[in-house]
Amino acid sequence: MITLIKTNLNWFIACLMISSIAMAKVPVDSTKVAPPVFIIVLDAGHGGKDSGKAVGTTYEKDIALSIVKKVGAQLSKQPNFKVIYTRTTDKFLELRERARIANDAKADFFVSVHANAAANKSAKGNETFVLGLHRNSDNLEVVKRENAVILLEENYEEHYEGFNPNDPSSFATSLLTQEEYLDESIEMAAQVQTKFEDRLKRRNRGVKQAGFAVLRLSYMPSVLIETGFITNTEERNFLKSTVGQQKVANAITKAILQYQNSRDINTFKVEQVDVESQGNDTNSQSIPIVEDGTSYKIQIAASKNKLAPKSYNFKKLPSISRIKVGEVYKYYTGDELSLSQAQDLLHKAKAKGYKTAFIVKEKDGVIERL
Repeated sequence: MITLIKTNLNWFIACLMISSIAMAKVPVDSTKVAPPVFIIVLDAGHGGKDSGKAVGTTYEKDIALSIVKKVGAQLSKQPNFKVIYTRTTDKFLELRERARIANDAKADFFVSVHANAAANKSAKGNETFVLGLHRNSDNLEVVKRENAVILLEENYEEHYEGFNPNDPSSFATSLLTQEEYLDESIEMAAQVQTKFEDRLKRRNRGVKQAGFAVLRLSYMPSVLIETGFITNTEERNFLKSTVGQQKVANAITKAILQYQNSRDINTFKVEQVDVESQGNDTNSQSIPIVEDGTSYKIQIAASKNKLAPKSYNFKKLPSISRIKVGEVYKYYTGDELSLSQAQDLLHKAKAKGYKTAFIVKEKDGVIERL
């Protein structure tokens, strides 16, 4: 019996050794880079003692939470997505705490979901906000309502020093520190509006800028979505229904995935190419600056990864330059171009796969998107 056990044990060990040797001979591709994880923070507006806007027994906080959970459930099934919620229950959460969750997670995007309201019961449609100054009285009313939760927080004067929830323009100077995220925020907001209009056939009220505190405190691209008006009977019934909430969640999810797909093209993990095998950077060239001091170039990529600004790293596009803005490196092709030359180079960049490339103008050291 003992001899039989020893024989079986020796056979088992031999099999393990053979398996290990075979696996050792399997080549490993060390050049492969796993796609970066996209961290998204989903924020259900209001909660707990802060019900948001209420019409009868319909509460904004409940609609927002239900939609956010449905969005999160779908995104969690996507590869390379990490979903973080600011709340998953009916609890009160300070605006600064919502932003802290996103900042601590080093999120790639922050999405806050709400429902709208208006004195005019016929008002309808959805709108998506990015950080900025309110441009008209309607925007201001929305901002004041969403920021009013600050007044429910303890020691709010200390925590939001210098910020008046009834006058969001009071933090105008701080907008400059977050200007680097505006393009990405607008891109996502536009995707949301398009998906609502195409998939839900809702009135598109547009992408707007306003001074929401939760966006001001979140240091990453961010949007605040007003999914519809609960003061409008038709939209209220839609938003409080399971079917309606799922359709809204589907539209938001599609917008996020579309944004991420675009981001994968222009924001990526990068590896340097072997310089020896590529030869000299023969495609780089300098074109004389135009007479009024304004020149143009093409932004082709943005990444947290630092890559040598060489043509061979960017599909042989000419005159690559790199600028660090915060924790992000922005990459450009072209140098001191005229507008017509920039337009030609933009077409070339897009043909090479940089689908969301765009023209920027530079004058006196200041770069602005055209």
